[in-house]
Amino acid sequence: MIIRSKAPLRLGLAGGGSDVSPYSDIYGGLVLNATINLYCFCTIEETDDNLICIDAYDANTHENLPLSERLEIDEHAPLVKGVYNRIVKDFGLKPCSFKITTYNDAPAGSGLGTSSGMVVCILKAFVEWLNLPLGDYELARLAYEIERIDLGFRGGKQDQYAAAFGGFNYMEFLKDDMVIVNPLKVKRWIIDELEASMVLYFTGKSRSSDAIISEQMKNTKEKKEDAIEAMHIVKQTAVDMKMALLKGDIDSLADILRVSWENKKKQSSHITNPMIDDAMKVAFEHGAKAGKVSGAGGGGFIMFIVEPTKKKEVIDALNKLDGRTMPFSFTDGGVHGWKIYPTDNVASMSYTK
Repeated sequence: MIIRSKAPLRLGLAGGGSDVSPYSDIYGGLVLNATINLYCFCTIEETDDNLICIDAYDANTHENLPLSERLEIDEHAPLVKGVYNRIVKDFGLKPCSFKITTYNDAPAGSGLGTSSGMVVCILKAFVEWLNLPLGDYELARLAYEIERIDLGFRGGKQDQYAAAFGGFNYMEFLKDDMVIVNPLKVKRWIIDELEASMVLYFTGKSRSSDAIISEQMKNTKEKKEDAIEAMHIVKQTAVDMKMALLKGDIDSLADILRVSWENKKKQSSHITNPMIDDAMKVAFEHGAKAGKVSGAGGGGFIMFIVEPTKKKEVIDALNKLDGRTMPFSFTDGGVHGWKIYPTDNVASMSYTK
């Protein structure tokens, strides 16, 4: 039997960073994000060679491991091993032979939630394989615990829930790790206009978010008023952008994105750099209205809001830099998985959300 899963990546439109503890525990966090047609992929194949075979193209890892109830966590495909260990621990999976293959459409450190999306994707493959009773909330919560607690990777909570739910979501992050996901019903013409008005640019440089997130956490713990006030403003932009989005007011949305970016930069000295500043300058010179890095900052993808009639001009100008623009569209639906049952000459298939 073969099991496959795919999980969408996301653009962090507003409020990013307010979902990171301890800020979200003390003040509450609000985030607006939307999934796009870039994905994480996972395949599990049952085998009979008494090995656990890992082909993690996203982690540049290819290894064959002996059957074990616990895989040692190291720099080689830690996301795969973290999910496997938790599944064994929580659901009593008996060691058995299988091959797991993972890859994604964007590089790690791109600011699109690749790591969390991959954890959700891998977890969904195991859920499908073992028929585990996990809904969207349970899946996202378990993915968060695996990544942030078991593996100790710093970050917020929004990415796991974005990958699990999909679409446009307004998320609330409360104390005691309570999360409320509010799916937004955005009219089709508004989505079309937003897509016509956006350019996604990959700087060509991936980055580690650890230093940025550590500084944000430190600012909150040490009660640095300027940084905390800036985060309050970033959180409010999620409220304001939700209203602008639902009304289709793209000009207001651009204004809000500018406010969000200016206050986001106050969270850490690592959020922007000359490479990002140069891309912003070029885009603004050719018709961009606003821009913001998706994710923690420091590199990865920048999203721009542009005048639609100037979009091609902005794209051409950005593509002369070291990075590249990437076409995209917004998507509905979160992670899903399916099984393929080989028969004599035909493969039958079952599918779940």
